Amino acid sequence: MAHKTDIIGSLTKGLQVLECFGTDRPRLSIAEVAALTGQDRASARRCLLTLHHIGYAAYDGKYFSLTPRVLRLGMGALAALPLPQIVQPWLDQLSEQIGQSCSVSMLDDTEIVYLARAAQRRVMSIGLMPGSRLPAHCTSMGRVLLAALPAQQARAVIDASDLTPRTVHALHDPAEIMAEIARVRAQGFAVIDQEVELGLQSLAVPIIDAKGRVVAALNTGMASLHATPTALHDTYLPALLKVQEGLRRVL
Repeated sequence: MAHKTDIIGSLTKGLQVLECFGTDRPRLSIAEVAALTGQDRASARRCLLTLHHIGYAAYDGKYFSLTPRVLRLGMGALAALPLPQIVQPWLDQLSEQIGQSCSVSMLDDTEIVYLARAAQRRVMSIGLMPGSRLPAHCTSMGRVLLAALPAQQARAVIDASDLTPRTVHALHDPAEIMAEIARVRAQGFAVIDQEVELGLQSLAVPIIDAKGRVVAALNTGMASLHATPTALHDTYLPALLKVQEGLRRVL
């Protein structure tokens, strides 16, 4: 374990500042960054100006925004993971077979992070790609990944999540979400019906390695019009389970 003297506080603060930005907060002022990170204004200002100086942030005199240079950090991390390279051919083949977009993600705190994706058509209003994030508690892959955790740990993630409903169909009571996670754990797959976005359903299964550990989640998403119970259970689920079994042999 690292000693306190081994930790670079300024680097920690700089990474906290980077994490403030997102799709809902693309432009931030010094005061907003200070409030979001808990840093004082002087520290937030130095971090932001440093990011601007080295090309990771743009600055218009009031607001800061991240530049494409930041993608080097995320893409470097993704490239260092062998899993995306392994699953991409499987995703491409599965997507062609079932005619729907397919994705693989991992759990990161209260969110899922997309590692790989094969898109057939755009079924969500937001574009998804490797590095995209969505809440874990209301997504099919998120519930599969939460179901792989001990119940107490999964509840801690739920308690730390923003449960604001994204649609009228979304579960937002922690007890109801935990009950759904228990059901996912028992049946081995998760179905989400318009909880992330109206008109969208998704189906997910865990990706399990040769040692029986859940290392990621695999899903497909489709318009609700195509997500009949027969299609989900007779067409899409067997296809996902076949890929699950194939990946188990190579991971």
